[in-house]
Amino acid sequence: MNMKATLQPVIFAETNERERQEYQEQLARIQEMYGGEAKILPTVELGQPMDPSADAILFPQLIFAAFRHDDWMKAQTLPMVVITSRFGTVEMWDWEIVTYIRDLGLTVFAPYTENLAKTILRAIAVKTKLKTARFLIFQDSPGEGMQAYIFKKFYWWEKQSTEKIEQTFGCKLIYRSYRAVCEKAKAISDDEARAVAADWNLPMEDVPESAFLKNVKSYIAIKREIAEIGGVDGVGANCLNESFHSDVTPCLAWNMLFERDGLIWACEGDTLSMISAYILYHSLKMPVMMTNLYPFLVGMAALAHEKIQKFPEIEDPDCHALGVHCGYFGFAPRSFCSCWTARPKVLEIVQPDSCAVDCCFPKGKATLAKIYPGFEKLSVIGAEIEDYVEYPGSDCRRGALIRYDNGHQVMDNLCSHHSLVISGDAKPELHQIARVFGFREVVL
Repeated sequence: MNMKATLQPVIFAETNERERQEYQEQLARIQEMYGGEAKILPTVELGQPMDPSADAILFPQLIFAAFRHDDWMKAQTLPMVVITSRFGTVEMWDWEIVTYIRDLGLTVFAPYTENLAKTILRAIAVKTKLKTARFLIFQDSPGEGMQAYIFKKFYWWEKQSTEKIEQTFGCKLIYRSYRAVCEKAKAISDDEARAVAADWNLPMEDVPESAFLKNVKSYIAIKREIAEIGGVDGVGANCLNESFHSDVTPCLAWNMLFERDGLIWACEGDTLSMISAYILYHSLKMPVMMTNLYPFLVGMAALAHEKIQKFPEIEDPDCHALGVHCGYFGFAPRSFCSCWTARPKVLEIVQPDSCAVDCCFPKGKATLAKIYPGFEKLSVIGAEIEDYVEYPGSDCRRGALIRYDNGHQVMDNLCSHHSLVISGDAKPELHQIARVFGFREVVL
């Protein structure tokens, strides 16, 4: 999916002939460097009508006149992007002008690296795209099925949550029957499944062909529903709580739908995680996945759920958590991972032919992030994947050992047991994304 921000370049009428030549040269550089992230409209002079399709105002050049147009500046509702250096960033000489415009109440982006500029432009494009985006969720009676004592607690199934998502971002959540799509999957022939999966070439261990084909049939049935609806940007299912509807979990379907069609997924039908993943992945273009976060400070309440006797014995346990979901680190598309293998299911609440994905992000820097319920705040936690730990016979066959700086502060501010893990340090980029969307950051 190639989303682009539509930028309206603006030039000051006070610009002299030499400055106009420099302006055109800089605009050409911006086009060359950021053509993949932005569509650049024809230039207009400040004060002239701008193209109504613009997502943001682009200043390829700033001069003294910026201090003399307060009324025009204050009348603008679009964000402004300042890219004035020949290196595709803001010129340090422009910091005073940027500060002046910001103090007028404008949202002004002044990227100081090429990567930040690309992140800002992508985030602006995502915000626009969300106004017409459609997300498909398969569920029937969420919360009433398996482990109802847990699943009945979740905000993402509330009507209020759905309405708030649609009001905040402009997108549409479409709900279809999980039972019905699973029945359609069961009616698909083995031969059709074999033909569809002939080029998948997925690493698998101990997954019999019969189980694999059932997973492929799930993919075919879900893909047909997506094609029938059209224009779907993400998909999810209440796959654990209503696991009795399906022969399998949809993990392999989510992998192929992302790898082939670029569709974001939602494990357990978690629409908050799906919206978070959609915004963060398409803005960052960094690997993103969802996992359950089990801080060591939670103690036996976490251990008992995963059927583990004790956490790893390490220094500073208060600043550590296990990342575990569905028996392993969690689901992520194969292309995101340093290792990825489909294995037989681990959890008792899913059907025998279900698969789980055993995958890893590279060890090292990571960032935990999530949009809070209410969709006004973004949680940002600097972290590190220190190692992977294994507990044979438990519900954590392989989980990530995650470290962050202030365990008690994290515990005080976590907004969900579902956390998104970004591979790498994305804190500066997340700050810019938060500004694009108007989120308040909760940095831990």
